[in-house]
Amino acid sequence: MTELVLLEMHGAVALLTLNRGERRNAIDEAMLAAIDAAISRLPAQTRAIVLAGKGPHFCAGLDLREHHGLARSAVDFMRVCQEWHRVFDRLQYGGIPVIGALHGAVVGGGLELAAATHVRVADPSTYFALPEGTKGIYTGGGATVRVARIITTARMVEMMLTGRILDAQAGLTLGLAHEISAPGKALETALAIAARIAQNAQLSNYAICTSLARISDMSATDGMFTESLMAAVVQTGPEVQSRLGTFVDKTLAKVKPPG
Repeated sequence: MTELVLLEMHGAVALLTLNRGERRNAIDEAMLAAIDAAISRLPAQTRAIVLAGKGPHFCAGLDLREHHGLARSAVDFMRVCQEWHRVFDRLQYGGIPVIGALHGAVVGGGLELAAATHVRVADPSTYFALPEGTKGIYTGGGATVRVARIITTARMVEMMLTGRILDAQAGLTLGLAHEISAPGKALETALAIAARIAQNAQLSNYAICTSLARISDMSATDGMFTESLMAAVVQTGPEVQSRLGTFVDKTLAKVKPPG
């Protein structure tokens, strides 16, 4: 049986590859379970994750073939959606930075999956869409929270109603991608970014990945309190203290302007 998600280690970086290229990496229940299982078997030394797709596309979304003609109650389908939420939450809130290497279709559930990553690198071939409105369905994998927060609710409403397809440049402008790689180099670029991120203090990465999205849910007062609490936890940790010492000793590289 074909392994639906491949796991390959590049030093401290785990490369997770969706391996259903013949179906454009569409997500069915087996694929979702495979993503969940891959997260569970990450080696202890993992400090960053790159999420990629095999074949011409990153992920074309929900496998509608699995749901066609299937008699499910509203409660049953709600539970399916909640399983998507749980698995994608493991990526976003697991404390390990996740870098998405995007190419081809990043559509529907594929965009929901990509939105759960922390850094997104898009090949020029990448295109984004939320075609649920044109198909008579509704997002169920977390787009109304994750994607709407990236591009605003009004933009998401328009994408769903019209089925508008955004190319890589438009996705970059809206924040669906953080950078566009050279053609065919999204994975290589994502791995290089992941290797750099993996060198950060582990506790600092954990705090960044787990707290910022939660703080955005809070009132300003609660957010400020939580920020100070996280800063206290992170900046009194032994690894961070050691790194601050190297900065004071002039051995840690200073921030310089680009170019």
